[in-house]
Amino acid sequence: MSARNGAAYKEGLKDSREVWLGDQRIDVTEHPAFKGSINGMAAYFDYQHKYADDCLMTDADTGEEHNVSLLRPHNADDIARRHRAFDRLARYSNGMLGRTPDYVNVVLAGHASRKDIFDRSGDPVYFERLEAYWKHVQKHDLALTHTIVHAAIDKSVGELQGINEELTLRVVERTEAGLIVRGAKMLATLGPIADELYVYPAVPIQKGYEEYALSFAIPVATKGVVSVCRDHYGVDQDVVDKPFSSRFDEQDAVIIFDDVLVPWDRVFIDGQLDVYNALNGGTATGNTQQQTAIRASVKLEFAYDLCTQMAKVTGTDSKPDTATMLGEIYSYLRIARSVIHSAEVNASDWGGGAFFCHDDISALRTMMPLWMARVNDIIKSMGSHNLLATPTAAAFDEPRLGPLLRKYLPGAGGVSPEERAKIFRTAWDFAGSALGSRNELYERFYLGSIGRARALDHKKAQAKGVGGAFDAMFAELGIYPVINAPDDLNLTAVTVPTRA
Repeated sequence: MSARNGAAYKEGLKDSREVWLGDQRIDVTEHPAFKGSINGMAAYFDYQHKYADDCLMTDADTGEEHNVSLLRPHNADDIARRHRAFDRLARYSNGMLGRTPDYVNVVLAGHASRKDIFDRSGDPVYFERLEAYWKHVQKHDLALTHTIVHAAIDKSVGELQGINEELTLRVVERTEAGLIVRGAKMLATLGPIADELYVYPAVPIQKGYEEYALSFAIPVATKGVVSVCRDHYGVDQDVVDKPFSSRFDEQDAVIIFDDVLVPWDRVFIDGQLDVYNALNGGTATGNTQQQTAIRASVKLEFAYDLCTQMAKVTGTDSKPDTATMLGEIYSYLRIARSVIHSAEVNASDWGGGAFFCHDDISALRTMMPLWMARVNDIIKSMGSHNLLATPTAAAFDEPRLGPLLRKYLPGAGGVSPEERAKIFRTAWDFAGSALGSRNELYERFYLGSIGRARALDHKKAQAKGVGGAFDAMFAELGIYPVINAPDDLNLTAVTVPTRA
């Protein structure tokens, strides 16, 4: 099978998956709330064919086409090829879809690039299974999602302690057929309308908790897999009125594994802490965050243009306070592009021939959540009451109402009333609708908490030996002895006296 189209994606959803919306078990292919979301994801699969030169590549072994996001990068050309694909795919939703299939695809491709990490288990079968699964996803062009966060309900104790010990996904039995797993995982964005779930390491696990150190992949329709959805924010309205909510509610679900059998050929880590604790750190920033950063930069680009249109339609584009806010968004965009470019130019072999972006791209992980929340705030500040004075497109066709709307709700500078409404309705759907608010929360936490990311960056900096400037300054002045100077610090011309 080559890369799928939208019709094939929809056909793949016709199975026995257990999905709950409120107190009802639903068929996602039949429930009216999911119609727009499924059509929106199906259009993504059609979109990869529309822009095949950017999005698809031919497999050298099979001759079949698959999404570029499944490429295992080995050199600078591969990094550039991925950039083009990620940028094009993000433009399908202007960055509003966070869990398009290329997201988990790139995670899987990154893991399948680090055979050297899996070799630490001492048993080659685990990597062989993973590589076979990577090829399976290529062949069938599956829509994957992940569910990787421990169900740590009680934050007063450790993630795997107290009540959390019983709640979080773990092995409860090993059989000839495979592992029996039980527990919950948070939070499967796209889960109810994906093909398969990929469970893999997030944060390290301490010795003694090996039953939680798992990685595997199974179909969403596997018996015992229960998807518990949040309220659905998709709406049945024309795209011109709700360009995002009508198509792009990717849905989030808690996944409960109610004694689920995972066949052995789908088990990639089973208690091997040395592999489990190294895999995320050995792939996530340089590999996965190329996709996430490019997606976010495309979203910033759209937000900047949207806000510029808002300023023009209100005649405030020349006012200093408006220009300041527009410049703020553009500065975020420029920084994001610069960090991505630098990380790609400085890409290197991370081990085992895996060629990933420079780890400095992780800086965007600590800044993007703040920038995205700030962009929404700017949209609301710039739009003010105009965000709430937005007739639908159909209202302009109503014989009585249309003429009144055209008279009393035009845009500045000759912009038509219809165009004004379209701009502000788009802005509200971006930042203020139920989906817009959900997306802001998603941006804040989908790569983990900012605090944890910053602490990790600091630890990595110290491990690399970043520092020495303080000691060097006083050594140059001949005042204090150098205590912790880095090995490459040149102090040959400095005489450091002994203090009395």
